[in-house]
Amino acid sequence: MRLVSWNVNGLRAILGKGFEDIARGIDADIFALQETKLQEGQATLDLPQYREYWSYALKKGYSGTAVFTKTEPLRVLHGFSEDEIDDEGRICALEFEDFWFVCIYSPNAQDGLARIDFRMGFEERLRIFLVDLNKDKGVIVCGDLNVAHKEIDLRHPGPNRGNAGFSDEERGKFQELLDAGFIDTFRYFHPDLDSAYSWWSYRTRARDTNAGWRIDYFLASRDLESRLSSAVIYSDIFGSDHCPIGLELL
Repeated sequence: MRLVSWNVNGLRAILGKGFEDIARGIDADIFALQETKLQEGQATLDLPQYREYWSYALKKGYSGTAVFTKTEPLRVLHGFSEDEIDDEGRICALEFEDFWFVCIYSPNAQDGLARIDFRMGFEERLRIFLVDLNKDKGVIVCGDLNVAHKEIDLRHPGPNRGNAGFSDEERGKFQELLDAGFIDTFRYFHPDLDSAYSWWSYRTRARDTNAGWRIDYFLASRDLESRLSSAVIYSDIFGSDHCPIGLELL
């Protein structure tokens, strides 16, 4: 089973850059998107092989997640049932027969960590949510989690220490999630691989020099460890400031 996740940084924009051809070429069983930046009815996709499930932000042109799946889920959740968080469309969770699939777009802590309190609240609630789901069955979590966990996960750790995405607070919350029973699947298969990134700043043309960050993840609950087959970063696919990432399950 092939699972793929991609922060598209605006789905309407990437539709003009070959998104549908890319999706057909990857041919994932489940394809998750973050930062869709649209409202219901603002985009029509020619991907009839998929059922589409969307979580929209109330604010227009902001945030948003979606999951496209070839298999109909048993049920779909669009948040934590907490308005302040759910209004931003950051969660799209699908229950299947043998696991939960959860697409996440974590809030950016912003310059000067201006939104760190909201971010910490989100992370705390996310961990509780995922642990609760895991009481019933295995959980796959994917998305732009907006944090580089270790120094190996970004090109310039020194100058970025304490900045949004590499603050002690955010890295600590990510570690708490792993400690709660989740596996960073890319590091599971590639523990020492450096220069493996999924996001590059447009502002500095960072992709030209691969001055990137690995902030997009597939996590798996430990009860699914025996099903993990491989993890990949599709760094040769363009169209967003992020590239897609993938996980293969047995």
